[in-house]
Amino acid sequence: MTGKDVVKLLQKKGWVIDRVHGSHYIMKNGNQTETIPVHSKKDLPTGLLNSINKRTGI
Repeated sequence: MTGKDVVKLLQKKGWVIDRVHGSHYIMKNGNQTETIPVHSKKDLPTGLLNSINKRTGI
């Protein structure tokens, strides 16, 4: 799953893009913030994807 895919999935779950700093999308949901790296069309590493999943609940 690429970073762009994660951003789209989070947006469907109610997260909004707060700002973009370089190739990192900073997304917010209430008072919770998550940074998603969107460097290239490569898949995100499994460990990073799992930690984003745990923190956001996707």
